[in-house]
Amino acid sequence: MRDPQALAAHSSSPPEQPASQAEQRVQRSLFGEILDWMLVPLLLLWPISIAITYLVAKSIANQPFDRALDDSVTLLSQQVSEAHGKVVTRLNGPARDFLRADEVDNVYFLITGPHGEYVDGDHDLPLPAAEDEPSHPGAVQFQNSALHGRDVRIAYTYVDLRNLGDANSGKGGPPRMALVQVGETLDKRAQLANEIIKGVILPQFLILPIALALIWFALARGLSPLSELQQRIRARRPDDLSPIESGQVPEEISPLVNSLNDMLARLSHTIQTQKRFMADAAHQMKTPLAGMRMQSELALRQTDREDIHRSLEQLAKSSESATRLVNQLLSLASAENQAQQSTPLVPIELSELARQTVQDWVPASFAQRIDLGFEPASQPLTVLGNPVMLGELLNNLIDNALRYTPAEGSVTVRVRGERSAGLAILEVEDTGPGIAPSEREHIFQRFYRILDSNRSGSGLGLAIVREIAQQHDAEITVSANSRSTDVALPGSLFRVALRLAAGPDFN
Repeated sequence: MRDPQALAAHSSSPPEQPASQAEQRVQRSLFGEILDWMLVPLLLLWPISIAITYLVAKSIANQPFDRALDDSVTLLSQQVSEAHGKVVTRLNGPARDFLRADEVDNVYFLITGPHGEYVDGDHDLPLPAAEDEPSHPGAVQFQNSALHGRDVRIAYTYVDLRNLGDANSGKGGPPRMALVQVGETLDKRAQLANEIIKGVILPQFLILPIALALIWFALARGLSPLSELQQRIRARRPDDLSPIESGQVPEEISPLVNSLNDMLARLSHTIQTQKRFMADAAHQMKTPLAGMRMQSELALRQTDREDIHRSLEQLAKSSESATRLVNQLLSLASAENQAQQSTPLVPIELSELARQTVQDWVPASFAQRIDLGFEPASQPLTVLGNPVMLGELLNNLIDNALRYTPAEGSVTVRVRGERSAGLAILEVEDTGPGIAPSEREHIFQRFYRILDSNRSGSGLGLAIVREIAQQHDAEITVSANSRSTDVALPGSLFRVALRLAAGPDFN
């Protein structure tokens, strides 16, 4: 045997991944979900809208009444004058009654002199702060205050007495300001604001139920295509896996329908694969089972011990052939199932995987007197793949090579890299009878056997190799063994090219 160190066992098994428990999710209604997201903001914004409307209504209600207060304080300031150095007013009884003539609000006024002395009006009316004195007499200002436990709105202005007095009062000199104030309670303003609020809010109580009904109807109408799609799917026959027509659904549901169609296509392919596997298994198992039955019946009829022994030997061979066939059918089904499940690929050191696989075939090569050799790559070559499936691929290639290589021949498993192409190359080379170029494109088909071959087999090994190679996006080729010098035994070279997971340096 060649390269005994290369055939040393370095077995390792990938750690088992614990199965994750599926999270239980509470099923929710799409209709209720959308309705919640529409109604909750609407019901939250409604009281905010009422509060904003009330503030705006109060602001609107203040404007006409402030203008009326402005007019009142302006008229009242025109009745103020100075006589003999004292501030006096020309308000008579009817004028006072007109000033206070308000059926809803209480109206107050107060006039004070330059030194804060009382002139006329209501003593209790609050005075403005000292810093609120205007720079220009005659300008009207407003303030909110309280009087007798009630809120009042006060308009006030200052009157310059220098130009209003008689001849004895003296003109010119520093300004002498008289304060004129007119205030009123806020009942009329509150009434007007309430009227505005009623005019705005009452229609909303009628509009809101109508809006809710329209939202409900719009959601039900918008989600009706989902109900129709559900009915069409339920009306299908159990064996109908044809695509769902996406032209009858809205644009937003088309991705869902396309995903369902993809799933139906994969399911249809899976079912067809299972049917083909069952048909192949049933067809291929007929011959070995029939042979086993015939040999067992023949053994039961024999009386000579040598005849019985020959029948039992033939029965054992038929049993071995049936076992091999079943194992290869299961391997092919497993390979196809791995392709459909999209099993995640893991980094694999190709030389190490090949070393372990060749190690398992050493006893068989000894029994057949075949020189089984292994040539690893000069540097580690890492590929992404399924280690079980790649091991199965190499097992079938080695089995095929040992089966067709005569005694005293040789089989070589080689791993090498190609720097320029970024590939890891796995080769299985033998010194058997070789494969004719016209047969090379057919040998990877299921149950295909070369007619002139006298070797036992099921015709599934290379089909399994092709299926696993396709899963790993690998290219597999077969050619004659260029190293063979025997014309009668040109040999074969199976070459599997896999892409490197990284770009390490290699020779």
